[in-house]
Amino acid sequence: MINYLLNKITYALLTLFGVVTVIFFLFNVLPGDPAQMMLGQNEGSDQLAIVKQKYGFDKPISTQYFYYLNDLSPISFHSNEMQDYTFLKSGKYSAAKLFSIGNTTTVLKFPYLRESFTKQGKKVSEVLGETLPNTFVLAVSAIVIAMIIGIFLGIISALYKDHWIDKTIQILSTFGMSVPSFFSAILFAWFFGFVLHKYTNLEMTGSLYELDDFGEANHLQLKNLILPAVVLGIRPLAVVIQLMRNSLLEVFNQDYIRTARAKGLSEFQIITRHAVKNALNPVVTAISGWFASMLAGAVFVEYIFGWNGLGKEIVNALNTLDLPVIMGSVLIIALFFIIINIFVDVIYVWLDPKVKLE
Repeated sequence: MINYLLNKITYALLTLFGVVTVIFFLFNVLPGDPAQMMLGQNEGSDQLAIVKQKYGFDKPISTQYFYYLNDLSPISFHSNEMQDYTFLKSGKYSAAKLFSIGNTTTVLKFPYLRESFTKQGKKVSEVLGETLPNTFVLAVSAIVIAMIIGIFLGIISALYKDHWIDKTIQILSTFGMSVPSFFSAILFAWFFGFVLHKYTNLEMTGSLYELDDFGEANHLQLKNLILPAVVLGIRPLAVVIQLMRNSLLEVFNQDYIRTARAKGLSEFQIITRHAVKNALNPVVTAISGWFASMLAGAVFVEYIFGWNGLGKEIVNALNTLDLPVIMGSVLIIALFFIIINIFVDVIYVWLDPKVKLE
């Protein structure tokens, strides 16, 4: 298992390196001056020169790429000469000095995602730290809703195959998969947050934490989680229903299920002890992909409901050309995809003993 995990981590690091390279060159071939984006259109040439020198924008693209890798690496190398670019210049970022060779100092630090262009002096890691937990809560809530309801309805649909109950569930799940999330978000916000507001007490927009009427403190508002979580969970719910039904029907035809019935086990025992666990493999695969996608694909849902998450922050960053925030967000999303894929591979071994680590 240790060797297996080490191999997975090695491939993950290589994948992440590829993502970093693509992101850097993709956003650095865009038209426009990053220093001008940071300062706005009314700043003078002297200020532009200072910003370019501070962030290394006056260097060749290959040197900027090295700087970017150096910033992201936990172990990085920095020149002691003040005219060279280094993230330590501002004094805001803590790092543990390891050793020095000549004019180069090697330090141990957290990956540095640089500063936002539009939020002066604010690190990208701080911006993501404020928004990512909200998106994580929303994604987990949506996945929990999809798994609980989807697995239950999938089992019911398989048990009542070709019955009107099965057909009704199949129609509803097909409809759920075909409706775009942004349309569902608008519909749910209008109907439950506006038309039925006095009955549901739900708002059309709102985030997990909101300022009180005096603007002095943030208060937890769990009711604002209901509508976006339900909307975000509709499509994975429909997928889980279909996968659970088809997988369970396939499992019911296996020899060990017939053996269990011959031994006199009740249908409830057969389903809970044998069938469901072995039918969960495709469901786990789908859920893992959906969960990672939700961290990136909740953009429309968050924006429509006013949910202060990563998706809404990405939209704002795109509107203002805040490249460091966009690049940092994409890297975080890629990292989540990699971690979730490794986690799912390990879960496979627990769900199905026939799956070998190789």
